[in-house]
Amino acid sequence: GLFVTDYFTRTPRKLSPFRSFASIELFHFHIPEDTVIAVWNLITFKEQGGTFGDQCPDRSITVYFRSGAPSVINPLHTHFPRDTAVPGSFALTLTWTLPNRTTGVFNVTSPLPGDWFLAAHLPKDEGKISVKGLYEECQYLFQPQLIVQRLVNIPVLYPGHVTEQSMAPHNRSCLYKVFVPSYTSQVLVEVLRCRGAEGCPLWLRVRAKAPPLHNSTTLDCREHTPCQLAQDLPFWQHWYYVLVEKHPGVPGTVSFQVTVQLTDCSRPSLARPPFLPSSASMNMPHSFGSTGGLVLGDSPPPTSPNDTKHPVPIPVTSHAGERCWPVRPTLRNELDTFSVHFYIFFGPNVSVPPDRPAVFVINLLPVLDSGGVLNLELRLNVSSLCGENVTVFGCLNHEVPLTSGDNTSVTCETESLAGFLLSVNATASLSRLRIPYPQTGSWYLSLRSLCATEHGFEPCTNVTAEVYLRAYLSPCINDCGIYGQCKLLRTNNYLYAACECKAGWNGWGCTDNAEAFSYGFQLLSTLLLCLSNVMFVPPVAIAVRSHYLLEAAVYIFTMFFSTFYHACDQPGIVVFCIMEYDVLQFCDFLGSLMSVWVTVIAMARLQPIVKQASVLYLLGAMLLSMALQMDRHGLWNLLGPSLFALGIMAVAWTARTIRRRHCYPPTWKRWAFYLCPGALIAAAAVLLYAFVETEENYFYIHSIWHLLIAGSVGFLLPPRAKPSRRLGPLPRRKGCGYQLCVNEQEELGLVDPAVASINSICTS
Repeated sequence: GLFVTDYFTRTPRKLSPFRSFASIELFHFHIPEDTVIAVWNLITFKEQGGTFGDQCPDRSITVYFRSGAPSVINPLHTHFPRDTAVPGSFALTLTWTLPNRTTGVFNVTSPLPGDWFLAAHLPKDEGKISVKGLYEECQYLFQPQLIVQRLVNIPVLYPGHVTEQSMAPHNRSCLYKVFVPSYTSQVLVEVLRCRGAEGCPLWLRVRAKAPPLHNSTTLDCREHTPCQLAQDLPFWQHWYYVLVEKHPGVPGTVSFQVTVQLTDCSRPSLARPPFLPSSASMNMPHSFGSTGGLVLGDSPPPTSPNDTKHPVPIPVTSHAGERCWPVRPTLRNELDTFSVHFYIFFGPNVSVPPDRPAVFVINLLPVLDSGGVLNLELRLNVSSLCGENVTVFGCLNHEVPLTSGDNTSVTCETESLAGFLLSVNATASLSRLRIPYPQTGSWYLSLRSLCATEHGFEPCTNVTAEVYLRAYLSPCINDCGIYGQCKLLRTNNYLYAACECKAGWNGWGCTDNAEAFSYGFQLLSTLLLCLSNVMFVPPVAIAVRSHYLLEAAVYIFTMFFSTFYHACDQPGIVVFCIMEYDVLQFCDFLGSLMSVWVTVIAMARLQPIVKQASVLYLLGAMLLSMALQMDRHGLWNLLGPSLFALGIMAVAWTARTIRRRHCYPPTWKRWAFYLCPGALIAAAAVLLYAFVETEENYFYIHSIWHLLIAGSVGFLLPPRAKPSRRLGPLPRRKGCGYQLCVNEQEELGLVDPAVASINSICTS
């Protein structure tokens, strides 16, 4: 055949350590039909500070693959919520082959067509809280690339017609495909008039949706005569691929004929007639709905004179018709993103007769509905059982309804199908099923009532069970509960939802309490973070006593908003918010930075030098507000104003030292008992904040940060000079000139002005 190669790539993205599904990076691909091989090239590289991160540690990268919907992953081995079905996926771990780059390859032979999703993440870290911009962070970037090779012009088989084929010695196989419409109960493929050097040295393989593999349904034509391969309960509205493969080492040419017969389950005794008008080709009741897809009643394309194509009668087993019943549609009502309700006509109460199943279809739209959770709820009306021991079984299957051929079957599985089983009875009248990230397409729910006896389940007689049926699509499971937040995420044009848990809770629905914080622990952490701000009371008292009223107002502002910000910022249920969270956070950050600013400006003692020192306070408030609005977590939001204020203080102190020709402050007591301890306490607080704080120790390390910062302010805040009552008005000399008065007590920076004598030196 003729092969065509297609290439797809995605933009590199930064990977994050796994905490929940909200922290993974999701990539969406689309594989076309008739693809025989798909190769994913997985490129990963490190970056640090805009260059290659050769010094970054090697961290393993896990990649998940799934067809039809995103993978439901559980790398932390947490517990899923009750009644949750976990679909499978394939995982691959990448190891580093070079210091800053590695490449992995993942091949899929004959992949299923449609949507494919890749999810990638780093291992879970220790949860260290780092200050943004403090050091160059190691970044791990991941870029997947997809190369597909697909066949073109695959011959199409028409039901009831024979296709002749001669396989040359250098050919190994022949590939065909046939479309299976809705309400088809059986696909029968047969090889006729096979002639070769060793009888019929052919393998017959059949697979749905993609070309067959080595483990597909296979039949050896040398051992079976006639060579017929039947597929019961095929997938509706899909292509079925037929591969006729020659045994290895067979010489010469092998000629054969291949034909396909589809059984219409609405007419179990007959196969689909090949020459009927399209309106009569299905011959189904109106309750069956439209068949859609390929119209088999249309005439096949013209054939060449060398090919012989004619209808072939094939016997059809009668039991296949028992598996096809009228399908009741559901009404789709979209309320919001991933909030869809499926209403049943004349429902939601459903009557399940004893002699036949009740079948319903739920249609999920491609791409749009695969990022949520499909919820199904069955509630049995016990009063409708009339005292009988009735059990209603429900089978939920994808793309084809599964109703048991025998009345005693209580499974939802066959050799090629696997569904989800639900059951309700008088004892357990409620049953739920949740499927996160369901595959899109048609989901069929078949309800069947059976009576329990000593010999197992048997068909009921004259008992019609009534069941309340509810089906809906939601973003998350139970909205992630009280210890989680349901987040709507987007990757390119694809939307999906995931839970982000808090307070130590884990799991897909934030229901795993193995590491959860107790109520007492949550209350303790909240009280520590809030009450530690009371340490600002002593600095406020010192500031008021020293007549630093502006500084005292800033400290009160900081204490108030820091207390209520941390009361609102708690991850658990011990939460109290007096304002919006964003307002509280902004005021807390602004108060913290303003406290540093006004304290350092007060230490500079600019009033004798700059008469309008209040301009600096106002300028600092405006600049800090602007910086916090740009980036509240940046390193320079804290260092920039602090260094600028320290620079102003250093200039002021240097000017005094040069003018007085003596170190300022001049007393060793001021350095030993106030400045040095205050500076050490502030430095310890900064070190704890920048290098020690993690998510686990946040509540007590940050409380210590509050205590240390407030304590350092009490040491660093300078005393206010008070004029002595013994000093009268200085005599003013008449005539021209000026008078310069220097207050020695203010220059010395003494704590208590009553301790030292005050001398005013006036110079004209």
